[in-house]
Amino acid sequence: MTFNIALTKIQVKNLAVKLNAKGEQFVVKGHPWVFSNSIVKINDNAKTGDLAIIFSKNKNKVIGIGLYDAESPIRIKVIHNADTKVQINADFFQHKIELAYGKRLELLQTNTNSYRLLFGENDGFPGLIADVYDTVLVVKLYSEIWLPYLKPILKCLQQISKAKTVVMRLSRSLENSNNHSLKDGDVIFGTLENDVVEFVEHGINFSANVIKGHKTGYFLDHRANRKRVGELSKGKTVLDVFSYAGGFSVHALANGATEVTSLDISKQALDMARENGKLNDYPGRHKTISGDAFEEMRALISKGKTFDVVVIDPPSFAKQQSEIELAKKKYAQLAELGEKLTSKEGILVLASCSSRVLAQSFFDLNSRVLNAQSRLFETELKTKHDSDHPIAFPEGAYLKCGYYRFLE
Repeated sequence: MTFNIALTKIQVKNLAVKLNAKGEQFVVKGHPWVFSNSIVKINDNAKTGDLAIIFSKNKNKVIGIGLYDAESPIRIKVIHNADTKVQINADFFQHKIELAYGKRLELLQTNTNSYRLLFGENDGFPGLIADVYDTVLVVKLYSEIWLPYLKPILKCLQQISKAKTVVMRLSRSLENSNNHSLKDGDVIFGTLENDVVEFVEHGINFSANVIKGHKTGYFLDHRANRKRVGELSKGKTVLDVFSYAGGFSVHALANGATEVTSLDISKQALDMARENGKLNDYPGRHKTISGDAFEEMRALISKGKTFDVVVIDPPSFAKQQSEIELAKKKYAQLAELGEKLTSKEGILVLASCSSRVLAQSFFDLNSRVLNAQSRLFETELKTKHDSDHPIAFPEGAYLKCGYYRFLE
């Protein structure tokens, strides 16, 4: 594998680390985060990317290995939770990537060529995401801890995914860093003829802008829910709120919905939704509404509009602890507006990607709001992550989705 860009060689050293009792307990239980206030002993000259060898307080045996991050309150990101001896080298990373790929094989037996190959901490790669869109692999870095190890990791990801092109995406903090020569959107292997890459999701055609799109270009996590909504939409009218690139809308159209309305604040996202729709044959009508979701939903209610299927999938409302209560108020408002827009015997689909709002809390809130309305309904289904987003620790879970069928 020949890289288009020279990757800077960064020397790393081993750090000996001891934690307080609470921090040690977390590592022993397999948790991937060590906060700065859990560290009681560490080398003075520690720098980002160094290997942190975590010793138990009493027996002086290794309980975990992580990567040191000088810039984050999560000071050590654990990549190996165990007392088994390992060497952190190309073989170590290859083994982890092969394990991750094995978890995706069932999904890849379906008519799907887009998937998340590495899901950060949940696959043992904290702060690193790898998504595949057909023959294009997009790697997104959220932490500088990976800079010294990029070469063997990228090599292995490319070989296992059989990608012809590898694109590097960077978080804002990495874009602003002077510790590397990478740029957001660099094509580091192969060539990219078009920023917009077409791919297939359960037989439905989509596209993602892998250079300028959000995250890696598309949101793969809702794949199973999109397929399900598509199957529920045959011969139906559908409203897709916070539609972004039209994931739910396009599945509904391709499955024979009579009319689909995509609602999003971004005109650019709605253009993408329309283009994604056109990649498939569909008999129905695709309408778009550009504007604030809450205001536009109220406007539709005031006109007496209802839909057979209503999907409400907002962005994360609680990016920090202090926003949780406000997020819950917004989810409650959306459930209330969604109920008013759902036709007699229709289905309302409510989703959340706020990891700080726990699944049970979200489902309880939806039930409470819908029970306060005058209509009978039943909770048909509750879903979480698709198989290429495995969950290895509690905070790794963020996605939840409830299906509510009105009986009148």
